[in-house]
Amino acid sequence: MEVQETRVQTDRVLTIPNILSMARLVGVPVFLWLVLRPEFGGPKSDGWALLVLALSGISDYLDGKLARRWNQISSLGRLLDPAADRLYILSTLVGLTWREILPLWLTAVLLARELVLLVMVGILRRHGYPPPQVNFLGKAATFNLMYAFPLLLLSDGSGWISSLAAIFGWAFAGWGTTLYWWAGVLYVVQVRRLVRADSMAD
Repeated sequence: MEVQETRVQTDRVLTIPNILSMARLVGVPVFLWLVLRPEFGGPKSDGWALLVLALSGISDYLDGKLARRWNQISSLGRLLDPAADRLYILSTLVGLTWREILPLWLTAVLLARELVLLVMVGILRRHGYPPPQVNFLGKAATFNLMYAFPLLLLSDGSGWISSLAAIFGWAFAGWGTTLYWWAGVLYVVQVRRLVRADSMAD
């Protein structure tokens, strides 16, 4: 979660917010297995997969809120939180694309943004800077996508609930993808400014 720089950071590992983030990471392979069970001859477990996603969303909200309230903001937490977000997005993209719920082009667009960000992180490390912090726009994009994916998973069925889920799911997916790339462009601009300032200092 994005936090004020004036807040005190701790090097403790076993804090409640970090444990919540670790639990989210453990849930990633569980979620992917539940989504892909029908593809390997198992029963459809979309309800359980949606429950894992819901619990992930709750813990995502709680870890940042508790970290700020209890002054348990940590360097590890700053890494775990965005890592869990990205891994859930990646696992959802893999699962829903495999089941042909998401079109391949949308998956490619979202993965291309992750590739751009990975290149930017490499450039920052080469210049001695840490990875960019999660900003509000990036968090908003993630929230939109995390709403879109369960709705699109729910749309893989019949009846009016599935039809309604498809409408709202694609709306959230459109907004989320746009914001995701917008946040990515801002990261590129931020990296460019840092690198330029670094070169001018030399």
